[in-house]
Order: sequence, then structure tokens, then C-alpha cells
Amino acid sequence: MNADARLHDLILLNADEGRRYEMGGMTAIFKADEAETDSGYAVSEWVLDAGFDGGGPHRHAANDEIFFVVEGEPDILIGETWHTVKRGAFVRIPGNIDHDFRNRTQCEARLLNVFIPGGFEKNMPAIVSWFEENQTNQQGEKSGDRPC
Repeated sequence: MNADARLHDLILLNADEGRRYEMGGMTAIFKADEAETDSGYAVSEWVLDAGFDGGGPHRHAANDEIFFVVEGEPDILIGETWHTVKRGAFVRIPGNIDHDFRNRTQCEARLLNVFIPGGFEKNMPAIVSWFEENQTNQQGEKSGDRPC
């Protein structure tokens, strides 16, 4: 198959473009998932407001996750240990490992996420509903306790 025949698979999105899911102090912006990648992977950007306290530890039994810090200094829980990561940091979390993320700074943080295999986006409506029903302190103090 030549390159011209594959142009219909092209995805080009500018900053902040994609399918958005608002969850209080956090926004997920999906760039590609099942339909675009034949369920091979999902790519999304996660925007954490200043002071966002996380959604709680969780795990994905059969999926690996990759995070790349685009902006800010969020904390990522891996297993039982919190790690403060800075812009440019790369984190790979194998399946079945507890993890979470939060932003204790006074500035927004952004993480690029790759979820392998794909199909994660189909969970987003339920995750948004969970945040609406269960999170009372999604944004913490809104200013965080660490400077930018």
C-alpha cells in the first residue's frame, strides 16, 4: 500500500483539540483511540488544575500506561510511592500496578498518556459520572501547596 492510500488514516490535531471529558479539576482530551488505531493504543492529554488532588489509586489489569510530562510538576503514585515528576519525565506503568496522579503545585500540569492496548475512551462517560458523584475535593485548595 502506498503512502497516498494511507492518508485517510492521518490525524492532525492542534493544541487542546480532541474529544474532551471534564472531571472537576481534571480534563482528558482524547487524540486517538479504538476507531483510529484499530484498538492498538489510545493517546490522550490529561490536564490537571492547580491543587488537583487525584481520583484515587486504581489499576488496569491488562493494560500498560505511558505518561510523558508536557508541563508542570505533577506527582504520580506508582505502587505505594508518590514520585514528583518534572517536564520531560517519562513513566511506564505496567498493567496491574496501582497508580494515580495529582497536582500539588500552583500551576496547571499536563501529561501525555498512551494506553496500550487501546479502548480506554469507552470508559470515560462512566469515569466522568463517578467524579460527579464521588469527588468533593477534586481541586484541593485550588492553589496547591508547592510553587510552580
